[in-house]
Amino acid sequence: MLTVDLKLDLNNIQKKPTRDGYGEGLVEAGRKDLNVVALGADITASVRVDWFRDKYPERFISVGIAEQNQVGIAAGLSLTGKVPFVTNYGVFLAGRAWDQIRTTVCYANLNVKLGGAHGGISVGPDGATHQALEEIAVMRCLPNMKVVVPADANETKKATLAAAEIYGPVYIRFGREKVPSITNEDTPFELGKAYCVRKGTDVAIIACGAMVYESLVAAEKLGKEGIQAMVINNHTIKPLDAKTLIEAARITGAVVTAEEHQVAGGMGSAVLELLAQNCPVPAKMVGVYDRFGESGDPDILMKEFGLIDTNIADAVRAVLKMKNNPESKEE
Repeated sequence: MLTVDLKLDLNNIQKKPTRDGYGEGLVEAGRKDLNVVALGADITASVRVDWFRDKYPERFISVGIAEQNQVGIAAGLSLTGKVPFVTNYGVFLAGRAWDQIRTTVCYANLNVKLGGAHGGISVGPDGATHQALEEIAVMRCLPNMKVVVPADANETKKATLAAAEIYGPVYIRFGREKVPSITNEDTPFELGKAYCVRKGTDVAIIACGAMVYESLVAAEKLGKEGIQAMVINNHTIKPLDAKTLIEAARITGAVVTAEEHQVAGGMGSAVLELLAQNCPVPAKMVGVYDRFGESGDPDILMKEFGLIDTNIADAVRAVLKMKNNPESKEE
């Protein structure tokens, strides 16, 4: 198991939107490879693709509000040897263009990269119609598709560069609001490779996206209670790092998953599907439970939907009760 010491002061940490990391990564990918092209859909600045457009205008195409055409054009470009990045709000990209992604891109295993912005409820005031809470589920079920949910802006940049360098469809999920930067330029990143960011033997908290930071905060608080929680940054949802996740379950004997997404079909579902077949342990899932998002302040929404450190800590206490007393029943 790869373990990375992040050396964080959780009370004094810089914040940056993951969409900025995507924009930076896209510009860098364009510098490295002249075949990288970008397709926008009238929200170019919001998803930071305007940075690529301004740098490489001859390699940028605006298709207007036409998500299905956006994917179709990208598929055609990929057949000419280009490496197209399709960027849109995740709820529209994964929803309205799902048929084109499934049949045109994934079925043919085309080299199209998908940037899904506005992931999760932390989008805030844009509300339920723009808050993508289901796209991990509908993307990870597609053959040939890789799904990545980076923990912060630095990791989003690395994920974008990594996506440009491999062949085949990749979906990268990122958000709008500033999130804590828990990694840096030297922190390891490899598609399909989860890593431990905090050692522990009592329970493994497996998280993705902004929930990695929340998990670290929860683990620090639990440590004061004598509970040693391992924290895993599981940035790649598909393909899962089976070896690392199974090892974490075997070491701790209990698992909590944490994600800013519906628990049905999301990262937690993927992890527990794996463990159910290889290393069944008591488990709890922190995420959104069968409801749409709402308009509001991002911090208030995260608290309202049970997606902060205290909710993760509560899940840990509950799963440890199951682990230590298997015969007990939850009330």
